[in-house]
Amino acid sequence: MDNSLIGLVNRIQRACTVLGDYGGEGAVASLWESLPSVAVVGGQSSGKSSVLESIVGRDFLPRGSGIVTRRPLVLQLHKTDDKYEYAEFLHMPKKRFTDFAAVRKEISDETDRVTGRSKQISPVPIHLSVYSPNVVNLTLIDLPGLTKIAVDGQSDTIVTDIENMVRSYIEKPNCIILAVSPANQDIATSDAIKVAREVDPQGERTFGVLTKLDLMDKGTNALDVLEGRSYRLVHPWVGVVNRSQQDINKNVDMIAARRREREYFQTSEDYSHLQSKMGSEYLGKVLSKHLEAVIKARIPSILAMINKMIDDIESELNQIGRPLSNDAGAQLYTVLELCRAFDQIFKEHLDGSRPGGEKIYLIFDNQLPAALKKLPLEKHLSMQNVRKIVSEADGYQPHLIAPEQGYRRLIESSIIYFRGPAEAVVDATHFILRDLVRRSIGECMELKRFPSLQAEIAQAAIESLERMRDDSKKTALRLVDMEASYLTVDFFRKLPQEIEKGGNPSASTMDRYTDGHLRRIGANVSAYINMVCDTLRKSLPKAAVHCQVREAKRSLMDHFYTQIGKREGKQLSQMLDEDPALMERRVQLSKRLELFKHARDEIDAVVWAK
Repeated sequence: MDNSLIGLVNRIQRACTVLGDYGGEGAVASLWESLPSVAVVGGQSSGKSSVLESIVGRDFLPRGSGIVTRRPLVLQLHKTDDKYEYAEFLHMPKKRFTDFAAVRKEISDETDRVTGRSKQISPVPIHLSVYSPNVVNLTLIDLPGLTKIAVDGQSDTIVTDIENMVRSYIEKPNCIILAVSPANQDIATSDAIKVAREVDPQGERTFGVLTKLDLMDKGTNALDVLEGRSYRLVHPWVGVVNRSQQDINKNVDMIAARRREREYFQTSEDYSHLQSKMGSEYLGKVLSKHLEAVIKARIPSILAMINKMIDDIESELNQIGRPLSNDAGAQLYTVLELCRAFDQIFKEHLDGSRPGGEKIYLIFDNQLPAALKKLPLEKHLSMQNVRKIVSEADGYQPHLIAPEQGYRRLIESSIIYFRGPAEAVVDATHFILRDLVRRSIGECMELKRFPSLQAEIAQAAIESLERMRDDSKKTALRLVDMEASYLTVDFFRKLPQEIEKGGNPSASTMDRYTDGHLRRIGANVSAYINMVCDTLRKSLPKAAVHCQVREAKRSLMDHFYTQIGKREGKQLSQMLDEDPALMERRVQLSKRLELFKHARDEIDAVVWAK
């Protein structure tokens, strides 16, 4: 039988375990769960360990009373052409064990390292690979034996803890369940069959193994079970005869034990007609054959999953960037490209491709009109204040025709109030542009790997925005001052001429300061100021857009580009000093990519060889 597919899955499973050290636990877990495996389930002292050792052909598992298997053991069997047999632990990758008594001790020691010298359990698996010409390619998972009560030294939840751990393996649809039950107990009380039936009610994934056939009471047999009359499974039951405790104590080797097992079935009155389908050797072969069939059906989906993982890793590597060149010219090019990438994102925020730029419009459409409405112009143009300013403007002699100086002073002192909103528009625009710089840097994936360059670009962009703000503020204030510097004459010429009291041009000065006259002056000035307000409400946004927004789009990084061109190689290297966490991430991704590609190539090689 060709077991190349099973050997391939073994290698992929081993690679999955290695991949766990390089991040991506979710993807690795998904791949692991998609790979078929065989989990050995049974109650304590049901003969699970003996079945495993019979399949391997080596005595290597810890033994003792009570709970011995306290951590899952992922056992990968690799058939070799060499007569040399050895074992390797994943946690000791550079050490080969040729003495299987040492393997047993290391399993026990490694268990104690996690659980301590106690009777507690741990879900953290031990990974062991056995290379031998006497095994079939197979992955077996030995799980703690199911129990019904907690003994001294165990937690009160040990029963459910073990069952939950067993279920976490066997409930996966790609897990083949090897349910081990002792023949000298009623199959109706089998812990293994009970839990297997709950997760695999149709029995399509369950292989029943009946141990201790030789220990049944004389005159009884297990034919009802083995021939499927007591409890039928899709796959036929397999009976095995394990080594006796006496054989174990005498260190009877597995070759002799297998021979005795074959002789038992050959000479048994009850089971001789089933001898070709009994024994641990047959069990290993039937599991291997079934596993190969399952793998063949799963290969396309496994390959599709690996290809998706490769695409995802390559995409992330492209985002965080490949390793940099040491050449100064290449480094300068990289810096400029990164600046352009940031600048493009910043422009997209302003143009509407990304959110944020619309906040500038809200300044012009909401904040500026609201600020203008809040100006204390009504109080400033109150009759009392108008009287005060007009009187002061006349000086020691009254005006002759109209209080022109009074008008001018009222208008100029009112226009000064517009300087506040003008500055506020510029500052508000500046703060939004600064925020867009910060957001753009955060959204520039290429920049994430260079914190030093991030800081320099941010500083350079902020400095540019500050220069633009200063220019914009000068322009905005100049617009306000221009309104105060030259008044619109046509506005006043169009006002209705004042009719002197009683039509007498020589009326006294006191008559000119009547309440009605002052109200007319205040109303005229207020109308003019409203006209100026409308003008500034339209012109101030133009100043902010021209001096800040459009200038930022056009030349935000120009000054920085000029400075970068003067940098030497060492300075450029310092700017491109990567985030250590990102460098580590690249190493992890590269290693994962290498392992996944290797797995894909192996699958392709095996599939095309068929």
